[in-house]
Amino acid sequence: MDFAKLPSPLQAKLAKIGIARPFDLVLHLPMRYEDETHLYAIADAPLGAGVLIEGEVLSCEVNYKPRKQLVARVKDASSSVMVRLMNFYPSQAQQLAVGKRVRLYGEIRRGYFGPEMVHPKIRVGGEVSLQEALSPVYPTTAGLSQNQLATLIAKALKAEPLPDTLPASLLDELNLPDFASSVKLLHTPTPDIPQILLTARTHPAWQRLKFDELLAQQLSLRLARAVRREKTAPQIKPDGRLAAQLVANLPFGLTGAQKRVLLEICQDLTQTHPMQRLLQGDVGAGKTIVAAVAACHAIEAGFQVAMLAPTEILAEQHYQKLSQWLAPLGVNVIWLAGSLKTKAKREALAAAADGSGQLLVGTHAIFQASVELKNLGLAIVDEQHRFGVAQRLALREKGGSPHQLMMSATPIPRTLAMSFYADLDVSVIDELPPGRTPIVTKLISDARRDEIIERIAAKVLEGRQVYWVCPLIEESETLQLQTAVDTHAQLSEELEGIRVGLLHGRMKADEKAATMAAFSRNEIQVLVATTVIEVGVDVPNASLMVIEHAERMGLSQLHQLRGRVGRGAHASLCILLYTGPLGDTAKARLKVIYEHTDGFEIARQDLQIRGPGELAGVKQSGVPMLRFADLEADADLLEVARETAEQILAHNPQLAQPHLDRWLPGREALLKV
Repeated sequence: MDFAKLPSPLQAKLAKIGIARPFDLVLHLPMRYEDETHLYAIADAPLGAGVLIEGEVLSCEVNYKPRKQLVARVKDASSSVMVRLMNFYPSQAQQLAVGKRVRLYGEIRRGYFGPEMVHPKIRVGGEVSLQEALSPVYPTTAGLSQNQLATLIAKALKAEPLPDTLPASLLDELNLPDFASSVKLLHTPTPDIPQILLTARTHPAWQRLKFDELLAQQLSLRLARAVRREKTAPQIKPDGRLAAQLVANLPFGLTGAQKRVLLEICQDLTQTHPMQRLLQGDVGAGKTIVAAVAACHAIEAGFQVAMLAPTEILAEQHYQKLSQWLAPLGVNVIWLAGSLKTKAKREALAAAADGSGQLLVGTHAIFQASVELKNLGLAIVDEQHRFGVAQRLALREKGGSPHQLMMSATPIPRTLAMSFYADLDVSVIDELPPGRTPIVTKLISDARRDEIIERIAAKVLEGRQVYWVCPLIEESETLQLQTAVDTHAQLSEELEGIRVGLLHGRMKADEKAATMAAFSRNEIQVLVATTVIEVGVDVPNASLMVIEHAERMGLSQLHQLRGRVGRGAHASLCILLYTGPLGDTAKARLKVIYEHTDGFEIARQDLQIRGPGELAGVKQSGVPMLRFADLEADADLLEVARETAEQILAHNPQLAQPHLDRWLPGREALLKV
């Protein structure tokens, strides 16, 4: 099958659903099946299940009340059924012309005028031979019909060689079927196979394809790790005096968990290959001070350190905190962001280039070509999943092969870490600093908004401060969410005598900085903000947060936002305002965030509710998302794939490349990051 000879518009449509080569068609598996292998008498057809019936059209007309629809009645020897088409073409009206014999596939359900089928699949003519296999229904896109897709896939299955990439002995050991029979069965299963095994993806054929996908991913990540270990990085072996000074000057002591991860990081820095360590810690666990101590080691050894954050607010908070800690020790901390004035930017760039700037803190502006670093030894990336592959690669290329410490306050469940971060070393700060007050979470309907206003006024009278978080900046016709701008105006009016501030992502950087500084000094008592405050904002006096339209937000985002309070000695409260009625997914999310404060448990349940796609920024990580395997349901299979990948690379490395060519063409790009 010559893919290049397909019409360009067809190629473009196929590309939308991830098909760029003939073999992608082989791996484009059905999302469900229709059973057209058995013909039911209308009277015997079960309700609520896909069934195939045949009969003669008794009547067909277009009704205009309550709305335009095509209504026909089809009868066989046993009974009759009403057919309704709410949206229809003239050709469908011709198919259902009176007297024609038709075959219909769909669900029969009880209607006002008896049994009815709504939008069934229609075929004209009786006595056509029945299908021998279940009919696949494929994921598709606008303008690409099921018939087109099925024809292309059938051609690919005939034309493409389907040899096994794994030896028969390994398949026997793992009790897995061969590849060719597995993929053919999933495209055209016979009716004797229970559909539940196919739809639940537990049939041995599904197990084989899920295993192959997981194995390819594990092989790729391990090869990427091996390539990185061949690179040379500076050995960082300072006396540790600068770090010791920093720790001695702190008004708090390090927790046992912080000391443990620092030992792991310092050990990595002494190696001659680049450190690739992911530092995980729940909101408020103290990742920044760990990063600062690691930076001290690199600076004392004569190297530069770059610290990146995804937003200017978070980056500036890091700059202020690190300057407060390190400037008294003689460290030259440089700020670099897109909003810098020309003169300040020129000075910052000069300090970075000549090496006098020892610690460079900023946003993605550090990636720009104009930024030159003289001697980069350590790159620290906060909220690393928010940076794309190209950006992290650009940072690496600025300093040869610096050590990399990536930090994330989005806890990653073990199965996700095993799958998507298998090429990284992972350190976890699993202990919160002493003195942190627990945060009480309450779910309240927005119908009780007036009570919330009274609670805010009471908090401010006690001397505390309040966040009010809104998900959008301006009105959206589709979502109809309360905007930050409107909320700011309303609260300013309702909270007389209380200063209400506004913070959102479209404000100029100096305006945002001024607003945050005023809030930190308690010159602003209530801060209305969009989710720009999700990470990094640290105001210990803020003890109440209201999150509006909480039902619209993801679990990790809600957990991050909630972590902005409870940072001081005062009892803290997070109110999740929701608008009913709630859908099942929204109910599940809000139940989890209400019942749990442990970020890892929240992340695990988020994985169950949403899947891995967005949970840890996997789309940006450069690792392909899993199409077939499910990290929670297939955790055991993932474990087997992980062990098998290690065995193959240790004893049969020649097996790896053919398997990767099948599942991850262009894998080389993954090895660079």
